[in-house]
Amino acid sequence: MLLLISDANILIDIEIGGLVAPMFSLDYQFAVPDVLFYEELEVQHSYLLDMGLAARDLDEAMVARVAKMAAEYPRPGRNDLFALVLAVKEQCPLLTGDKDLRAAAENENVEVRGTLWLINEMVRSGKITVQVARGAYQRMRAHGRRLPWDTAEQMLAVLETVPPVNK
Repeated sequence: MLLLISDANILIDIEIGGLVAPMFSLDYQFAVPDVLFYEELEVQHSYLLDMGLAARDLDEAMVARVAKMAAEYPRPGRNDLFALVLAVKEQCPLLTGDKDLRAAAENENVEVRGTLWLINEMVRSGKITVQVARGAYQRMRAHGRRLPWDTAEQMLAVLETVPPVNK
């Protein structure tokens, strides 16, 4: 089962969209760095651990790597860099929509996926319908989430023509 390391924004997008249960029903493992969880998610989103989110510890070498990356990549926040370092260590994709973190990840040769990809996966696997995805996007937009809305709609239009693939 493929591990995906996430930043907080992706999880918040999915929560606002009402897609937490379908996301965790996908054939992926989801994790965040423990420090990111405790600083950004624990207070309002602690139930995500019960849903299947893993909070992974970072060792001393990983923390040192974040300090070096912070000098090289000043724009992503430190917690975002923790997620990047964890994705590097685990040799797995990083889930983020943050443009600065995305640029740093691509520079570090880490595959990046985002909210649109995740929702696309939910539709393709039959976990949700295109109509449910549209409703989720509407809720995200109403809450001020920043996504490429035209691209999201184009992806849904394509998915409407393709039957779901049950894994």
